[in-house]
Amino acid sequence: MAKKAMVEREKKRQKLVAKYATKRAALKAIAADTSNPMEERFKANLALAKLPRDSSATRLHNRCALTGRPHAYYRKFGISRIALRELGSNGLIPGLVKSSW
Repeated sequence: MAKKAMVEREKKRQKLVAKYATKRAALKAIAADTSNPMEERFKANLALAKLPRDSSATRLHNRCALTGRPHAYYRKFGISRIALRELGSNGLIPGLVKSSW
């Protein structure tokens, strides 16, 4: 099980990303548009830099929904390989069978 603080930190980041997503997108569009004057684009970049760092989507990290494990994460299931193996062995994931030979 991952540290609770790390899991909570990721939840906080997810909330910040959702909160600032539209504002970040608008500022990025202004900064990327070459038809805008250079001063306006520069101001958009400065405003983008003033937003919280954790509001950037690139700072998010996938974690297992059950254990909080950050490594060996399967996107299709939203859980780690260890949790996937346990649930598969118990027959709790439809269509998934643990192979053995």
